[in-house]
Amino acid sequence: KNFFCISSFQALVMFRRGLFYSYLSIYLRNFLNLSVTETSLFATFPMLVNILFQTFVWGKLSDRLQKRRTLIVFGELAAGIITFFIWVLHLVPPSLRAAGYVVILGLTFLEIFWSMSNLGWTALVSDLYPDKKRAEIQGKFTSLGGVGRVIGVWIGGLAYDGLSRYYPGWGFHQGLLFFIASGVMLVSTIPMFFVPEGGVGLTGAGDKMKQALMGNCKKAANYSKPLILFLISLVFVNFGRNSVAIIISQYLTLPQGFNVSSSTLSYIVNASSISVILTGVSVGVLKRKLSDRSLFLTGIISAITTLTLYSQANHLFFVFVASFLNGFTFVILFASSYSYIARLIPPEKRGRQFALYNATRFLSWGIPATFITGPLIDLMIKFGFPQVYSYRLSFLVAAVTVSLGIFFFFWADRIIKNHPGASDAN
Repeated sequence: KNFFCISSFQALVMFRRGLFYSYLSIYLRNFLNLSVTETSLFATFPMLVNILFQTFVWGKLSDRLQKRRTLIVFGELAAGIITFFIWVLHLVPPSLRAAGYVVILGLTFLEIFWSMSNLGWTALVSDLYPDKKRAEIQGKFTSLGGVGRVIGVWIGGLAYDGLSRYYPGWGFHQGLLFFIASGVMLVSTIPMFFVPEGGVGLTGAGDKMKQALMGNCKKAANYSKPLILFLISLVFVNFGRNSVAIIISQYLTLPQGFNVSSSTLSYIVNASSISVILTGVSVGVLKRKLSDRSLFLTGIISAITTLTLYSQANHLFFVFVASFLNGFTFVILFASSYSYIARLIPPEKRGRQFALYNATRFLSWGIPATFITGPLIDLMIKFGFPQVYSYRLSFLVAAVTVSLGIFFFFWADRIIKNHPGASDAN
């Protein structure tokens, strides 16, 4: 029952993400006329707020109260209501650029509540499943989430221009994509009422046990050296991969380049989604044959290959291959890194320390695009370089960034091997 309910929630989450975020970048860039750097702000500002609240508010609250499900439910309900009002408010400003900033600021406020859900979900899964099953379980959740994403991306592609009957951006401008995303958030809370609250040993426990656990939580500021080094590795890997995540749709819709329609873009994005489904199903088998270490390194190599393919592709076939490989990379890196780091974090410290793990992923969706990729592309275009060339160079820079993560991972892994008591992640 727990697996069914959590996977249903995950499928709905990925549905609305695929529906909404697969096309938001081109709406901000092509319809609301923001620059490449400005479009990245819809990820940067919200993710900064997300991590601040996960680390300093919800993480502490989760460790203190050991409430996981409650955070998820309240977070999704609030986010669903706020999403509707973002659409309403973004129609008020007289200029399109101002409307774009209303969307960005609205999503930033929204992230306060999504961060509740993100933190609660991560800790809940770790509470409910033992070490040896986490990578396999995460793979299955990701696979089922991929099914939801396929449907979401497909519907989003149709709704973006109103089944090709209206104009590109119609789905956002007229509110349809906002309405669907909002409704799905509200519905996604239903299966969560049928799973345990979560937490470490608090359900049915006596006051003495609660007090002991709360005392441990106050000492949760201790971070092992392997944990810190692995987090640094994840910063390079995730920041490199995701520095181009926002601009891929812009790159593919460039009139000077592939100039794909929203429908074709949905097929390309869903090549990644299908790969997520297939890889998620098989990650359990891979985990039984390979260690988390080997899987993580495989993910890094796959990420570098994906980015290189995007930068060199001269035909849509190679774009589809890169997209498919990107889905494989996502599952492998997420499942292996989650399983690896879960063994480095004591149960009573999961709230705050998992918040740092989440930070390496969530912040990577905006910060590198805002401070590296976006300015690089805008500057090159300003100096007269072709737009296609400017975008392609950003993929190569991203590949180099990912490769730097290997060094810190080997460093962390070496410490663990020399001191087996530090972790059993291998």
